[in-house]
Amino acid sequence: MKALRFLLRGKTAFFKQPDVNTYCYYTYGCIHKVALLGIFGAMMGFRGYNGQTKVETYPEFYEKLKNLKVSICPLNEKGYIPKKVQTFNNSVGYASKEEGGNLIVKEQWLENPKWEITFLIDDSQSENLAERILESRFEFLPYLGKNDHTAVIENVEEVELEAETKRENLRVYGLFPADQGSLSEDSARRPFGREVPYKYQERLPVALEPACNQYVTQAMIYTNQRISLTDAASVFRLEERHYVFF
Repeated sequence: MKALRFLLRGKTAFFKQPDVNTYCYYTYGCIHKVALLGIFGAMMGFRGYNGQTKVETYPEFYEKLKNLKVSICPLNEKGYIPKKVQTFNNSVGYASKEEGGNLIVKEQWLENPKWEITFLIDDSQSENLAERILESRFEFLPYLGKNDHTAVIENVEEVELEAETKRENLRVYGLFPADQGSLSEDSARRPFGREVPYKYQERLPVALEPACNQYVTQAMIYTNQRISLTDAASVFRLEERHYVFF
């Protein structure tokens, strides 16, 4: 199976959590699938949320890319990306009803995030996307959540993956859905080298629901421990690395 793999990084990133909008805007701790599809949609020139018409169930970028199978591997230490709250003024005049029209905004940003991104090339849409990334030929510049956060794409390469039938005692390189795998019983007794075991888990958006386009979230796990996966997991191998696509 052909796939495209690349490094995605930036100085900062902000993937807004929609459930809190007072005092401070908070970010998800990792890039999620919907945000990644938004980046790909910008590269392809697809319309986003603001361009969605009343008769369309989803924004164009999501409608055309929702079946794309991706793998997301955090490259920051132990999968954790440092965060810092930034405070700045929005003084456009209409941002606040207070005198002077000045709004003080607080946002939680990810600092120096980086991920290895891989997606399967299995149809014409993914083939076109892969060509654009290989050629750095984008309709719009990609950014990490907001246009304050420029995205850098490096080390782009096309790779050949092999389907993996084994499901027990695997080390998964990247995030995987929590309902598709669990820590192996012997993971504590059989560590990888001298590494200290770690596990990062967060509920992240994996889809949009059709009625209001709200996020559908799922618990995602990233760990250096051995994993036993269910048959529902889409697992591929590249040399000694195992990837779960979702």
